Amino acid sequence: MNIAFIGLGNMGGKMAHNLLKAGLNVSGFDLSEIAIEHFAKAGGVVCESPQAAAKNADVVITMLPAAKHVKDVYLGENGVFEVLKAGSLCIDSSTIDPQTIKDLAAVAEAKGIKICDAPVSGGTIGAGAGTLTFMVGAAAQTFQDAQPILSHMGKNLVHCGEVGAGQIAKICNNMILGISMIAVAEGMALGAKLGIDTKALAGVINTSSGRCWSSEVCNPWPGISENAPAGRGYTDGFATGLMLKDMGLAIEAAAQVKQPILMGGLAEQMYQQRCLQGHAGLDFSSIIQQYLAPENNE
Repeated sequence: MNIAFIGLGNMGGKMAHNLLKAGLNVSGFDLSEIAIEHFAKAGGVVCESPQAAAKNADVVITMLPAAKHVKDVYLGENGVFEVLKAGSLCIDSSTIDPQTIKDLAAVAEAKGIKICDAPVSGGTIGAGAGTLTFMVGAAAQTFQDAQPILSHMGKNLVHCGEVGAGQIAKICNNMILGISMIAVAEGMALGAKLGIDTKALAGVINTSSGRCWSSEVCNPWPGISENAPAGRGYTDGFATGLMLKDMGLAIEAAAQVKQPILMGGLAEQMYQQRCLQGHAGLDFSSIIQQYLAPENNE
């Protein structure tokens, strides 16, 4: 089986690495020279374009920043749909709006190509460990076809429904994640200001009712969660700019169905403020710095 992997950034690069460790043939493309270098060192075949990577592929996996990038890779002037053979499988693990993947599915179906949306949860830690959760929107047979590939990159494969359902699950999940990270940051900063040892506070939170992924796996206070971005200057994580994008997707979707999301709206404004301050590239857990004194907010 030949796999093309388009988008080898913080998440995609680690996911592709796990496919390579499983002994699969993976061709890849990314605009970042550093990402390509890491991919090549792991044993991947570097290609000059998405179309070149997909030319002989049985499976195409995309992990891209936004809907416009996804549409360009599949439908652009040199889009991969032009070179894929009938029966090929496309898996988009980007986080985008549900309508975009539905539109792509309509084009794919006309060409005899199977497609599914399979956004992920678990962050860079889960991507590296191969323990991601995949939220899959696809026809039943397509989900079955995708499972052997996804199982090399994740441990929890959830069939959410037809194409687009995976994206619905993802934007709801990430809205909760964005809100919960701010809550943990606020609580940790308050505890530190009041004088409690932050490790003791985190121990209480993570063994009682405040426990959540943001407190236990990716605590925003340095030195609490092993391998969390907080311990490396909030680098190599889930960028604040991407969290802002995901919060925007949730708000846009909520507006379409006239569903109020009050906390989501406030959280979006906080991440937007963080980005406007020039920190869009830092992990979203760096939101805790909004609560710290200037001398501690480096």
